[in-house]
Amino acid sequence: MAEKSWSLGRALRGMFVKPTIDETTWEDLETALITADFGPDISERVVDELRAKVDKYRTTDPRDLQRMLRETLEEHFAKFDTTLKLTERPAVVLVVGVNGVGKTTTIGKFTKFLRGYQRSVVVGAADTFRAAAVDQLATWAQRGGAAIVRPQQEGQDPASVAFQTVEYAKREGIEIAIIDTAGRLHTKGGLMDELSKVRRVIEKQAPISEVLLVLDATTGQNGVMQAESFLEHAGVTGLVWSVDDGTTAVSTRLVS
Repeated sequence: MAEKSWSLGRALRGMFVKPTIDETTWEDLETALITADFGPDISERVVDELRAKVDKYRTTDPRDLQRMLRETLEEHFAKFDTTLKLTERPAVVLVVGVNGVGKTTTIGKFTKFLRGYQRSVVVGAADTFRAAAVDQLATWAQRGGAAIVRPQQEGQDPASVAFQTVEYAKREGIEIAIIDTAGRLHTKGGLMDELSKVRRVIEKQAPISEVLLVLDATTGQNGVMQAESFLEHAGVTGLVWSVDDGTTAVSTRLVS
């Protein structure tokens, strides 16, 4: 029988069924967090905070520790502002990220959400490297009731598609323009420079309200390196965490 892959949830559940909290519990918890790629600094900080809470409330019940762990992680995430700034007209949202993290799907869900609040939306298919990406975005736009600006020819400069999208939004009085970009490795300087060009071209027409970086929620510490590179080249303002069950949530503000 094939060995089951490791998971943080399974590791934590094993700790919380123990009869009591002991030193092994703390060692196992820190190991689980580090294995899940929280990083040694955050893992140590979380464990120290939990030790203090357990001592404060004088509990030895692992179920209390489970609740405290959930509350502690929620407290860390609650420090970030998750409000999107979409007050400009048009409000321009640039969506970036590496290959395969769910940028187009995120745009589709975001579009449907905005349309549910009666906001007019146009999406720009600036991922011109793959015809399938344009078709996929068009399907999402149709489902959400949004307009779409497609490349006028195969291999069109992504920056020109982005420019045309904003131009269309201004001409038609559309409230929000969401621009898809091709997935690009954050370690490839040429591709990242191209992303900087897309931003510069857009800003000739209108200010960019948000630059959202889509990250696979299971990425771990590599996500920090991605964020640093995209922050430098695209001026990222927020993160979108995507997970493999198809859910997405804007959860973190990088720049207030």
